[in-house]
Amino acid sequence: MTERRYATPPGGLPPQSDLLTGRAVFTEAYAVLPGATMRDIVVSALPHWRDTRVWVIARPMTGFAETFSHYICEIAPGGGSDQPESNPQAEAALFVTAGALALTIDGAEPETMEPGGYAYLPPGCDWTLHNEGPAPAVFHWIRKRYIPAEGIAAPEPIVTNEAAIDPTPMPDTEGRWATTRFVSPDDLRHDMHVTIVTLQPGAVIPFLETHVMEHGLYVLHGKGVYRLNRDWVEVEAGDYMWLRAFCPQACYAGGPEPFRYLLYKDVNRHASLDL
Repeated sequence: MTERRYATPPGGLPPQSDLLTGRAVFTEAYAVLPGATMRDIVVSALPHWRDTRVWVIARPMTGFAETFSHYICEIAPGGGSDQPESNPQAEAALFVTAGALALTIDGAEPETMEPGGYAYLPPGCDWTLHNEGPAPAVFHWIRKRYIPAEGIAAPEPIVTNEAAIDPTPMPDTEGRWATTRFVSPDDLRHDMHVTIVTLQPGAVIPFLETHVMEHGLYVLHGKGVYRLNRDWVEVEAGDYMWLRAFCPQACYAGGPEPFRYLLYKDVNRHASLDL
């Protein structure tokens, strides 16, 4: 069984003695934000959130990734929000990597989310999130404007944990490459998929995927070498990759441990004809 450990931003600031050289890059087709860039100097605060700081690691940008935003949020003990989302058209996926959070949906009893915890929150959902524990809690918050489909109802909320889901092996890989799916790929109510991809040491995505879906990939564990457009890039736990539509991509898993990442992509809707 894969040991489940999850990277979190280091925060703080590097010492003055550190070299400036790093791996961060922003190109016409992709961006790489190494974990070392997620420091105190680049955190933000959000309206109606108490004792919470946020790293914004992706946001809609014309000509780049246009469908989603991706935050990493750290909530201090006692912090949280009774008004987390200001946009009634926004759906959300939450994924907890440290600490514990109390999630309340539509006034129901709070549900505890611990590391590996996942929630899908449909547009217009009334939810709150609080850290009632003794330690800081860290979670990913992926936001997307939901695209309705005529005659198809919006999804229901989902609260689960990665540990409760068996990964689906990719065909012809003998389990070396597997995907943990929180919703069925055939469920047309959903217009985005957030999954966890796991590649065992030495496993490979053996072709240059080139497709219309935008991607955000946060490396939860291990390290690998990713082909992004024309470049090979080394990445490790805590790094983030942001890929625009049609950016060619493939990878090798390196090191002695599984290479695992949280993956966003937009799916199941017509391509917009608006420019």
